[in-house]
Amino acid sequence: MPGLGDRFRAARESRGLSLSEAAEQIRIRSLYLEAIEDENWNAIGFPVYILGFLRTYARYLGVDPEEAVAEYRAATGESGRPDDASGGTRDREARYEDGKDDPGRRRTSAIVIWGLSLVAVALVAFVVYNEVALRAKSAPVAVAVASPTAAPSVASPSSAPAASPAPLAQTIQLRLDGPSWLSVTVDGNASIDGTFPAGTNRTFHGKSATIRLGNAGAVEVVVDGKSLGKLGASGAVVERTFAL
Repeated sequence: MPGLGDRFRAARESRGLSLSEAAEQIRIRSLYLEAIEDENWNAIGFPVYILGFLRTYARYLGVDPEEAVAEYRAATGESGRPDDASGGTRDREARYEDGKDDPGRRRTSAIVIWGLSLVAVALVAFVVYNEVALRAKSAPVAVAVASPTAAPSVASPSSAPAASPAPLAQTIQLRLDGPSWLSVTVDGNASIDGTFPAGTNRTFHGKSATIRLGNAGAVEVVVDGKSLGKLGASGAVVERTFAL
């Protein structure tokens, strides 16, 4: 008897659908749908995510959702939680099913909030700096009156130190030889977040970068022209931060 993941894959392929097409229809990232078909539950995370995604994907493909959940629990030893009866866990699963509590979206929202906080701090600092500068300009300047008998002094010219050139922006490059979900944040700003096909080549410039790979075995990471190779095995979810 085929495994749970094989039955999901067969049901999808019988409809002539790709993972990306199914993901667009049910608003669950193709990375997670692929993890269900591979039965790679660690790539999804907590059981409550898995159960919600399983039910949604099963209903979409015409697979019995409760039978799929029961088979998952039997295979992994995951048992129902006490609050299933009261609807607590099921309510949370429903939120994951319609995409409202997608972990990727929660992470993107956190990045946006963090970025807005930095902007607010910068604005406050700018206002304080302008206030201090205005007060300094309006302060009275003491003028020294030279004595008639004092010999004039000639100040020796001093050369001002040359300004240091601004450092060049550093680079990080991602080369894909297979499909992978990518999330890249450079200097606190979200640059990309989505699933990209093999052959994708993206370059980013900045001082620091945080990358999250949904299929680390398909992504080569190059920092300042030096290849770091693959950061993990095929299908592995890896997150790394680089100080460039």
